[in-house]
Amino acid sequence: MNKTSQKPFGKFRAFLLPIHSHECKKFVPMFLIFFLIAFIYNLLRASKDTLIVTAASSGAEAIPFIKVWFMLPMAFLMTYVFTRISNRFSKERSFYLMVSIFLGFFFLFTFVLFPNRDHLHPHTFADTVQSYLPLGCKGFVAIFRNWIFSLFYVMSELWSAIIFTVVFWGFANEVTSMREAKRFYGLFSLGANISGIVAGKVILVLSNNLFFPSLPYGTTPWEQYIFFLNATILIAGLAVIALFRVLYKRTLAFEKVSPTKKQPKMKMSLRNNFRYLLKSRYLLSIALIVLAYNVSINLVEVVWKNQVKQLYPDPSDFTYFMGQVMICMGLLATCTSFFITGFCLRRFSWTTNAVIAPLVMLITGGAFFFVLLCDYYGFSFSQALLGSSSLLLSVILGTVQNCFARASKYTLFDATKELAFVPLSKESKWRGKASIDGVGSRLGKSGGSLLYQVLLMGFVTVSATIPIVALLFFGVIGVWITSVVSLGKKFSLLSSEEEKEETIRDAAPIPAKPAMEKPI
Repeated sequence: MNKTSQKPFGKFRAFLLPIHSHECKKFVPMFLIFFLIAFIYNLLRASKDTLIVTAASSGAEAIPFIKVWFMLPMAFLMTYVFTRISNRFSKERSFYLMVSIFLGFFFLFTFVLFPNRDHLHPHTFADTVQSYLPLGCKGFVAIFRNWIFSLFYVMSELWSAIIFTVVFWGFANEVTSMREAKRFYGLFSLGANISGIVAGKVILVLSNNLFFPSLPYGTTPWEQYIFFLNATILIAGLAVIALFRVLYKRTLAFEKVSPTKKQPKMKMSLRNNFRYLLKSRYLLSIALIVLAYNVSINLVEVVWKNQVKQLYPDPSDFTYFMGQVMICMGLLATCTSFFITGFCLRRFSWTTNAVIAPLVMLITGGAFFFVLLCDYYGFSFSQALLGSSSLLLSVILGTVQNCFARASKYTLFDATKELAFVPLSKESKWRGKASIDGVGSRLGKSGGSLLYQVLLMGFVTVSATIPIVALLFFGVIGVWITSVVSLGKKFSLLSSEEEKEETIRDAAPIPAKPAMEKPI
């Protein structure tokens, strides 16, 4: 049956599940892979923060230093590894190898590094170094003081940057047409958001001071939490590999080029990818949007996590709170994906959808910084008007900001960003994904972290930097909105051309099979 002759969806089906039955063998495995990759990242996100923020002689001030001096070099390294693997192996094997690298690290962390952390962490040497450095460098010293936790933090972040954003989305953009993307991507976001709810529930259960004396691992509930967490991650990671194998074998039938026909293999390198990026104004606009998001969310999160640590200094309490935040975030994002994202992507323009995320960030971040600035300048009103401390109110508003900002990111921001890649050529997609999402997103977070480092050298504590951080935050949001409007004009032209080509291909008659000659 020709695609153009497919029966249209009913109103209810078009709103909730606009997937044709013949597309299920492609959509369902992709949805499950997306769910599991996001599930793993959500598990890692809460735990990586807890390990760093509540570690010995550490705190939220260590995060900016990790993102600049540890995260950025590792992002370049992992992107280089990905390009080398992509040049040497097929896309299927490249996926397996990249996922296996991360799973291998989490296995090593669980059974070797974490149990021996007291012997491997150089606390004495770190104390000596700290005595020669100003107090503003405490976060920098905490990186190598707790280097095992720092490495876990980096690999957790890179799981999102490399596996989630570059490897999977790169594959999805290649095998998904523009028409499919507008229907599929909203539902993919739904899967990622549901995974946040499930991950939050898992974290709440595991962090509830459970301890099994018969288990030959750990002497405290927190140590056993690490074991169960990473065991869950390893099982989910193996399921991702199995599902991708099923998906890859079935999606060959959807490719425009026959799999028996040899295609020229595109050679990728970091230098060529960035050179290609700098020559394309379209890709530069995407990069600027990604940079703006990562800088702005990093500016807010460091301050918020500093407030949360003051309210919940115990690691179990901190983790339990982050699990609750994850559930709230997942519920909000799930409702948004289910009832709003798909509808908006099909009904409104790309620019309208893409500008929602910075506006949400602006409104919620503005409320958060307003309370902090009032308290900073001695105009605290929370106790008199609301009957709560300024610390509690700032944590609540910061949580609301984080939930709404992340929900908009996992729904409309991610969907519109990936849609922006769809009308591009195959080379532009892969080179753009590798340079923008592999390194560019880390540059954004590192840029925000570098700003924090400069401020901490002069102000020592995160709380003292709030006025300047707020000013930088609003400036970055302005750049983000301007870039969205600029990119939207270019996307409209490219997407209209792509959809016209798809219509022509679908309307082309299917060549009839040659008639068989009758035997004489």
